[in-house]
Amino acid sequence: MAYAAGAVLIAALAAGCSSDSGSGGSAPDSKPGTPAASSAPPGKYRTLPDACRAIPLATLKDLLPGTAEMPEAQQEKVYEGAATVTYDTDRRIGCRWKSDAPEGARSIHLDFERVVSYDTSVSDDDRAREVYAKKEAAADLPTSSLPSGGATGGTHDTSASGSGKADPDASGDPSGDADTDGKSSDATADGGTSDGDTGGSPAENLQPRLLDKLGDSAFLDDLLTRAGSTAQHRTVSVVFRTSNVIVTIEYTAQPALSTQVPDSKELQEKAQALARRLVESFNA
Repeated sequence: MAYAAGAVLIAALAAGCSSDSGSGGSAPDSKPGTPAASSAPPGKYRTLPDACRAIPLATLKDLLPGTAEMPEAQQEKVYEGAATVTYDTDRRIGCRWKSDAPEGARSIHLDFERVVSYDTSVSDDDRAREVYAKKEAAADLPTSSLPSGGATGGTHDTSASGSGKADPDASGDPSGDADTDGKSSDATADGGTSDGDTGGSPAENLQPRLLDKLGDSAFLDDLLTRAGSTAQHRTVSVVFRTSNVIVTIEYTAQPALSTQVPDSKELQEKAQALARRLVESFNA
């Protein structure tokens, strides 16, 4: 009996201590597996479109002039495109098109990259911003094309030793001096505005630059490559981010004659028009 009474007393004391411990604040959640904080939100896009089907046929015909004069079987092969090799088409997918016409060659490379953050504290969108910023910094855009404070990364030099030296003008005159890296500076020295409107003004901005109103962030690069006495080719690149997807367009032209210089204005207008169409398709 004494043992039973003692057990009852101990139980009562334990109950009293338990009730007092709650008066100093709420006890921590002891449920196993409960995260300390909610994970960062996933990106808007969980899959990617088929890159080789992303450009309408009518647009391809415009981007690849001269293809329509080829034999039908050859046309079909050109317009079909060739998928780039990737290991995970849910994360990255691309396609290439190339047309060799008598007046010269044109090619398009389209790349879709879906960025996924493996850090639960960093959202897919934030990680995509970081990836995009590195691409923009690597483009080494001229300082005059950037808003005050410069780009998201890197230093941009427009001195004689930097990337802003003169190129042949957009009229195709090959007499202009080439710079070491081929960056186009067909515009006036002040750089103009940084939007994507190529307008029609004589002083329009055709140098590599940031683009406004194209996805969440975007920039354009323009590279003219000279290879001795052989034909020159120009590649206009448009890179934009929409949520957690980064899209890269590379549009290249190489005239048949070595004395011809690809028209920067034409290539930039067509590359930007394609970029706007792709943004609309992602938002549809």
